[in-house]
Amino acid sequence: MALETYRADAMRCSRCAYCKWVPLDLMKSWRFSKGCPSIEFGHFHSYSAGGRLVTALSLMDGRSEVTEKVKDSVFKCNLCGSCDVTCKMCRYDMEPLEAMKELRFHLVEQGHTLPQVEPVIDGLRRELNMLGKPRAERGDWAAKLNVKNLVKEQAEFVFHAGCRYSFDGDLGDAARTSVRILQQAGVDFGIMGEAENCCGGRAYGMGYKAEFETRRDSTLIAWQRAGVKTVITPCSDCYHTFKRLYPPASGCDIKVVHMVEFLDQLLGEGKLKFTKPVPMTVTYHDPCHLGRQGEEYVAWNGKEKKIFGQAVCYDPPRPRYNGAFGIYDPPRRVLQAIPGLKLVEMERNREAAWCCGAGGGAREAYPEFSNWTASERIEEACSTGAEAIVSACPWCERNFLDATAGGKRKLAVYDVMQLVEKAL
Repeated sequence: MALETYRADAMRCSRCAYCKWVPLDLMKSWRFSKGCPSIEFGHFHSYSAGGRLVTALSLMDGRSEVTEKVKDSVFKCNLCGSCDVTCKMCRYDMEPLEAMKELRFHLVEQGHTLPQVEPVIDGLRRELNMLGKPRAERGDWAAKLNVKNLVKEQAEFVFHAGCRYSFDGDLGDAARTSVRILQQAGVDFGIMGEAENCCGGRAYGMGYKAEFETRRDSTLIAWQRAGVKTVITPCSDCYHTFKRLYPPASGCDIKVVHMVEFLDQLLGEGKLKFTKPVPMTVTYHDPCHLGRQGEEYVAWNGKEKKIFGQAVCYDPPRPRYNGAFGIYDPPRRVLQAIPGLKLVEMERNREAAWCCGAGGGAREAYPEFSNWTASERIEEACSTGAEAIVSACPWCERNFLDATAGGKRKLAVYDVMQLVEKAL
């Protein structure tokens, strides 16, 4: 696709500014009513979805050119999808999130890249991961777990840890706990070890489409050789990438399951039971890529039509990703099943959740903005009276850990799997 594909979206935007807020019917207070971190931090219309559509239209028409300020407004965004949810509350004919991604692709293809991001992408090309760590160390996190290596053996499932869990020593316990649970439940699975690829999703969000496609193709080839049919991952970024970004171009028919979904299933089937109480009050943070962007990909090959030359409709009806059918209940059911644990909700939750700040390259390119976004979420979590914020995404957890380190707010940060291990 090309930027021109989204001309209609840019023209249809009525500049209502709804993209800056959480859905009106979900607002509970003024303090936590905002939905878009970018516009709240940037304080200028260009940092909103509507503003970026204006920018895209201006560039398409040659009325302006790419400057440092334009680059800043385009890339200083988490691509969290909050604007997409609110826009689709009242519009059926726009895809603001997809348009913003295409705007990034356009800038990167034209050579308008961010110097802060280039070392990260170079590390991906060289070491095949987003942290720039030696690729030979990819499977070290599972060294003592006696788990199958699917390069040498076969199994029904592949467990894909992802870059952050594989290389971030503070977070590796969540992946190891996942493996131990799968082993305890008698699941036939293995890992790719050193052969595990970066999913490519974060490169995609940064605007590097070619790097994403290379990682996607490499991953699919490796899975095909290993005979993989189902992927289990504890990483929400990987989950979204496999479930939503791989199928459109690859025809990928591999089933993708997040670890919290699998765990919820094991509990429902009675294959796993919690026996130890965990006396704690926690609040759950919905990762953007598991929640509002966690809906399953639906292929569509139709045409846009207009009723009486005005009202837009699609034949056949087009899939409408509005965040309502993301993965929300499984992690909550798992937490509620832990004896002694009390789950309280933040005002902005499910499809209206405030972003952690780590997505879209913001953590790498704009650390101040990323940390501010995380700090806002920590404030909201503290307002519930919770002792800890819990999530199911290593990038969210890393950002929260950094935001709480040495800060005024003392709040513990956990992965769902870490609390699960306490209860086993």
